[in-house]
Amino acid sequence: MNARSRNRFVRRPLVIGALILAAATASWTTLRSRAEAPAPAPRAAAVPATLVQVAQENVPQLLTGVGTVQPLASVTVRTRLDGQLERIGFIEGQDVRAGQVLAELDGRALRAQLEQARAQKGRDTAQLANARRDLERYTQLVREDAASHQTADTQKALVAQLQAAVQTDDAQIHYAEVQLGYATITAPISGRTGARQVDPGNIVHANDANGLVVINQIDPIAVVFTLPGDAVQAINRAGRDGRRLPVFAYDRSGDALLARGELVLVDNRIDMASGTVQLKARFANGEHELWPGQYVNVRLQLGEHEAALTVPASAVLRGQAGTYVYVVGTDGKAQMRPVDVVQIQDDKAVVGKGLAAGETVVADGQYRMKPGIAVVAAGRGADAGSRSDGR
Repeated sequence: MNARSRNRFVRRPLVIGALILAAATASWTTLRSRAEAPAPAPRAAAVPATLVQVAQENVPQLLTGVGTVQPLASVTVRTRLDGQLERIGFIEGQDVRAGQVLAELDGRALRAQLEQARAQKGRDTAQLANARRDLERYTQLVREDAASHQTADTQKALVAQLQAAVQTDDAQIHYAEVQLGYATITAPISGRTGARQVDPGNIVHANDANGLVVINQIDPIAVVFTLPGDAVQAINRAGRDGRRLPVFAYDRSGDALLARGELVLVDNRIDMASGTVQLKARFANGEHELWPGQYVNVRLQLGEHEAALTVPASAVLRGQAGTYVYVVGTDGKAQMRPVDVVQIQDDKAVVGKGLAAGETVVADGQYRMKPGIAVVAAGRGADAGSRSDGR
């Protein structure tokens, strides 16, 4: 064997060993890389939530406030004379008509004064008639130069004096009739009587503080309420051309509609202390759903938001940057969307900017939301989650 052949025989095992070592090293490196590589994260489950579509509809434009029910008119009935109360002509707590007799006082002394005044007029009238006949005689005698002009002039003065006396008697008679009329007390307005303040047989006085009874007009009835002063201009614009603005009265919870009326007064000034303006509405109250002293929630309708975009009020959230909603895109993932809310009423929010009709928003379940998360309708949440976990 020559030297070249011998060297080639020696190097061949070395080469084979090097190749085996390199292959082993590569295999170990591959296994180690696979072992140290992180396992792929499981696909996140879709979050179930209540989903609704943005609607487009006409929505009433409302201003809300708190008001107090008041009688449309209230009168404390008092006597205008001092005397004994003889009779009561009403039942407390029941309705009375304007002009209905409520009470009568002892009027015997007043009737006597009236009769005296009439008798005085009769006497003065008779004297006036006699004086006029005498004047006619004196006038005729003056023409015949049988009496002096002074005598005729004196008689004329007597006639004038008696005419004035008769006029005074007429005034006395009228005064006595008025005073006697005060003995019969009638209802100045129609309404509901309250508790009787005095019983028959008592002596009443014109200056009694409580009077005889209080009458409240409750059909129709009024509600006085307040709104922020900066709403005055919008109210005035809505009420131009004599348009009556509808007003709705609800119970304290705001759920039950009690009555529908119309605005009759916007006060002529804004209260500087509170920054509010006082308003009054009038309601037909035939069923007596409203009662004086009752607190109600009031909604004043200025007009309508036409073709407005609406979502459930629960869909609107508030953050540091303002109001926003979660919108679910066509990829099924949630995204935060800032919105401008014009009005929230009856669990419905009117959105001015930020949404389009037909878009899908999350109405309930936002506490689990975050941008980019997959969302599924609440009824299908469990199925979607199991499919995601099984993949």
